[in-house]
Amino acid sequence: MDSNEFEQHLEKYAELVVRVGVNIQPGQVLLVESPLEAAGFTRKVVQKAYQAGAKYVQVQWDDEEVTKTRFAYAPDESFSYYPAWTAQMMEQLAEGGGALLNIKVPDPELYKGVDSHKVTAATKAAAVARQKFQGYVRNKKFSWCLVKAPTRAWAAKVFADLPEDERIQAMWDTIFKMNRVDREDPIAAWQEHIDRLKTAKDDLNAKKYKKLHYRAPGTDLSVELPEGHIWHGGGTTDDQGVYFVANLPTEEVYTMPHRLGVHGTVTSTKPLNLNGRLVEGFSLTFENGRIVDYSAEAGLDYLTALLETDEGARYLGEVALVPHDSPISNLNRVFYNTGIDENASCHFAIGSAYPFTLEGGTRMTQEELLAKGANVSLTHVDFMVGSAELDIDGELPDGKREPLFRQGNWVTGRAHAN
Repeated sequence: MDSNEFEQHLEKYAELVVRVGVNIQPGQVLLVESPLEAAGFTRKVVQKAYQAGAKYVQVQWDDEEVTKTRFAYAPDESFSYYPAWTAQMMEQLAEGGGALLNIKVPDPELYKGVDSHKVTAATKAAAVARQKFQGYVRNKKFSWCLVKAPTRAWAAKVFADLPEDERIQAMWDTIFKMNRVDREDPIAAWQEHIDRLKTAKDDLNAKKYKKLHYRAPGTDLSVELPEGHIWHGGGTTDDQGVYFVANLPTEEVYTMPHRLGVHGTVTSTKPLNLNGRLVEGFSLTFENGRIVDYSAEAGLDYLTALLETDEGARYLGEVALVPHDSPISNLNRVFYNTGIDENASCHFAIGSAYPFTLEGGTRMTQEELLAKGANVSLTHVDFMVGSAELDIDGELPDGKREPLFRQGNWVTGRAHAN
């Protein structure tokens, strides 16, 4: 595309992020977390937010070179430290009804060669300090959204087959396409897409399946769903009554599994980027919901560190359905970015469940959630299991099983979100 068309698409994307993603309201405060390389796009987002009526927009810049410097030179005690004032800022944002936009694109190889114990310590310190804020996230107290913008390191990994000077533009073109920005009216296209996802989740909520059964190469897994589970998809409504879409793009419908009701083995189908640490070709074996055995072709120590975050990191907190024949999957690329790859593939999440995926869950204590079958953890990490070889059956309350997915896609007659 020429420069004029690119600028038009960039404007549309910024508008989409503000109007559909975080859905900024007049008088609202917005915090934008952005990599330095996305400065041009971020400035457009700030402009669109003010035009939508935002009272104040704060940009918090992230520089991966600074992050690398810390891990190269900081003393060991640095990695168990996380500034309380940063966590308090995030809490105050949520408590004041603000909104958060995170342009999240970690370098897939950011921590290559870095002592994994340092990364694990820093990750856990942040999770502990931000525990209250993450509770606000998982309980929909405020509106938030994760979006993508190209960086050189990410584009180099995804488009390694292209000349270096073409990679950033190829990544922009792809981001525009997967977010429907290439449509004449992206916001209208998104409303139609959200309606299709709503149809899919409404169908699943009406079925009230008590179990899902997964079969694929390396996968034979049964997943119990707790009584009162709720399927979600597209967007959701926060405590202020604002409808927002937490991930752009999104193609999933999702709910929580029963913490103690997962049995069997599941094998990943895409690499997992743990904030700059890649885990590839891994399998997990469950007994009574708990991961009792695991393996990985690469990044085993990173996977181990994730599972040792806390006791809840040995259990699942999310089950999500995405057809293999869907827009992102059909691009035939691995994006080494969970926010994108999870929307090209059926997936699960290790760690904490979203309380709003259980009837009355947002009003429950952690103990009450655990008693109802919801998982509680400091972490929440999605991993991909979908493929053209995946079959899923849904088990109804009376024990009857019916086909839900065949060869990676919804069975005939079910909603297919394009």
